[in-house]
Amino acid sequence: MLTYDEALHALLDAAEPVEETREMALEAAVGRVLAEDIRARVNVPSLDNSAMDGYAGRAAEMGASHATGLALPVSQRIPAGTRGEPLALGSVARIFTGASLPDGADVVVMQEQCEATAEGVRFQVAPRPGEHVRRAGEDMRSGEVILSAGTRLHPQHLALAAAAGWPRLPVWRRLRVALLVTGDELVQPGQPLPPGATYDSNRYALAAQLEALGCDVRVVGPVADDFDATRVALAEMAASNDLVVTSGGVSVGEEDHVKAAVESIGSLSLWKVAIKPGKPLAFGRIETAGKRTWYIGLPGNPVSSFVTFTTLVRPFVLRLQGQKQVLPRKFLLPAAFGRDGRETRTEFLRVRIDGEGRLELLAKQGSAAVTSLVWAHGLVQLPPGRAVDIGEPVEFLPFSELL
Repeated sequence: MLTYDEALHALLDAAEPVEETREMALEAAVGRVLAEDIRARVNVPSLDNSAMDGYAGRAAEMGASHATGLALPVSQRIPAGTRGEPLALGSVARIFTGASLPDGADVVVMQEQCEATAEGVRFQVAPRPGEHVRRAGEDMRSGEVILSAGTRLHPQHLALAAAAGWPRLPVWRRLRVALLVTGDELVQPGQPLPPGATYDSNRYALAAQLEALGCDVRVVGPVADDFDATRVALAEMAASNDLVVTSGGVSVGEEDHVKAAVESIGSLSLWKVAIKPGKPLAFGRIETAGKRTWYIGLPGNPVSSFVTFTTLVRPFVLRLQGQKQVLPRKFLLPAAFGRDGRETRTEFLRVRIDGEGRLELLAKQGSAAVTSLVWAHGLVQLPPGRAVDIGEPVEFLPFSELL
């Protein structure tokens, strides 16, 4: 078995982004991954402008007015979106937030610190040059890289691209993923549940996880626990997709046909990882008509499938999509539990944050307890042999980083 770190590095070293790119309108680009660096097309702001509603003028003249109590006349009014005339000596301009400063002005005094009179404006403060002025290009300068290739686009990235003058962005196309959940014992929700059968939850969890990552997902099946049927299904899935993901059937039981079917039409470079839960994990390629398609086989137990996807498959999928930052952030939080350090595999423990900010451990860590995934706020990652004392900091992966 490979260690968790060895398996993760093997997956990421193998992954390369899909080759095709698209140009997407900003309103359709959220969740996509940038294929090229994006440079600002304009200075932002384009000109020096006011950060406040108030009066623009020369700091020296306004300071003298404050000292003497004499008012300065208002020579012009400058709303946002207009350009004023050069500022006449000994005068100020009424100005509004976002409006460009007139030539000659070097400061803005906010209206709350001014007194407008029939003679002009008196100032309650002596301003310093540059106060309440946004300088041209202080947010971004034309030609500078503002978004790097490999960035997954969120609403704030779209706002930045729009401010920089980009109506469309170059992105990698969506990853095409086929999902097959195997097991004759599985029944779809809403159908009668025969004795010994189980409602299929992996299909819905995995499809939702893949779709949340921006994949185009095709769900296949059910497929009977039969070698030939499994082999045909896998070949058809591989022919039109970038990645085939299966759940169940990769162990060594007599009814576990997926691993053998993959090896009959492709190859596996990884099988079994020293993690808990989730040891049976398969990774390789399926070859059909000269096309080589990535394959990942997840365990069938719901928690094992969920944990292996979030900790190993998710980074691999992100890398295939062209994303640069693929690993989740980890946070050190104190444990409200103890461990004896006897475990020989990397453990991913379901935990939640208690009222004191400590990590409370779910008592039953079984790999079939779907309720635990809703109870928990995230996972604690413990390397092999790691003992934990109550109050000791441990690595916490919140679900907000994994889903």
